[in-house]
Amino acid sequence: MATFGSQSKSMTTTQPSPLQKGDLIYITAPAKAIEKEHVDHAVNLLEKEGFRVLLSEHCTGQYHYFSGTDEERRSDLQFGLDHPEVKAILCGRGGYGCVRIVDDLQWAGMLREPKWLIGFSDITVFHQRLQRFGIQSIHGTMVLNFKENSDEAIRTMLQALRGEDYNLNGPMSAYNKPGISTGELVGGNLSILYSLIGTNDQIDYSGKILFIEDLAEHIYHIDRMLYTFKKAGIWEQINGLIVGGMTDLEDTTVPFGKRVEELIHEQLAFRNIPVAFDFPAGHINDNRALIFGRMCELTVRNDGSHLRWL
Repeated sequence: MATFGSQSKSMTTTQPSPLQKGDLIYITAPAKAIEKEHVDHAVNLLEKEGFRVLLSEHCTGQYHYFSGTDEERRSDLQFGLDHPEVKAILCGRGGYGCVRIVDDLQWAGMLREPKWLIGFSDITVFHQRLQRFGIQSIHGTMVLNFKENSDEAIRTMLQALRGEDYNLNGPMSAYNKPGISTGELVGGNLSILYSLIGTNDQIDYSGKILFIEDLAEHIYHIDRMLYTFKKAGIWEQINGLIVGGMTDLEDTTVPFGKRVEELIHEQLAFRNIPVAFDFPAGHINDNRALIFGRMCELTVRNDGSHLRWL
C-alpha cells in the first residue's frame, strides 16, 4: 500500500481551547432562517451537557429567506466573535447567505483568542476563511439537525469541542482507492468550495487531505465542479480525498450515464493517492465531526477507511 505525506505543505494551525463544563456556547443563524423549536431543542441538549448557552439577537428571526438582514446577521456573528466569554459559536443552519457577510466581519478578536466555529453546508464559507487564518474549526452538525442526527454525530461534535480523542471509520466501498496519506484536513461542501475558487477565500490545497460532500445537485453539475477543480490544479496538489454524503443527487431526463464515484475516479486516475467514499459526514443524519485545519492520517483499504488525528 502506497504511503504519502512527504509532499505535505502545512502551516502550524491554532487549536481553540477545549471546552469545559460551564463554558459559554453562542448560537447564531448566519444564513437561512431557523424555527424556534429546533433552537429550543439544541439549548436543552447543550445545557444538559453542562454548557451555558447564549442566543444571538436574530437567531430565530426572519427576513425573507434569511434569519435577518445582511447587517443583522453580520452583527450577530460579530457579537459572538468578539464576546470575551464565548468559547464556541454554533451555527443554526446553512442554506445560503454566509458569502454575503464574510468580508464585512472583523476577525481580529478571533485571531487574538480563537474559539471554535461549528457548522457545515453554507458554513463552509467561514471554514475556508478560518483555514486561511490558520485556525482550526469543526465541520459538524448544526442546530437544525440535532433532533434527527445519530448519537455519533452529536457525540463526535462534543468530543471535538472538549478536546477528547476520537477517530473515524468509513465503510467498505467498491470505489475506495487504497493508500495511506497525511496532511491537514480541509474542505466542506463541494458547491461552496467550487464557488470560492479564484476568490480571496480559496485556500492553498498543497499537501492537504480534502473532504467534499454535497446535496441535491444534478450529476452533471457535480461533473462541472470536478472539472473546475482539475483546471484549477487542485487534484494535482492534494494528498488524499474523502468523499462524504452525496445526498439526493438528481439526474437529467436523459440519464447522464455515470455515477458520481466514477466521475471522481476519472479525475484522480493520474494520482496514486488514497480516496475514501461514503464517509459518515455531510448532509446525512450520521454527520460526524471533522476538525478542519488539524493534521490527520487517512488510511484507505478495500474493506473501509480510517481517519486518525495526529
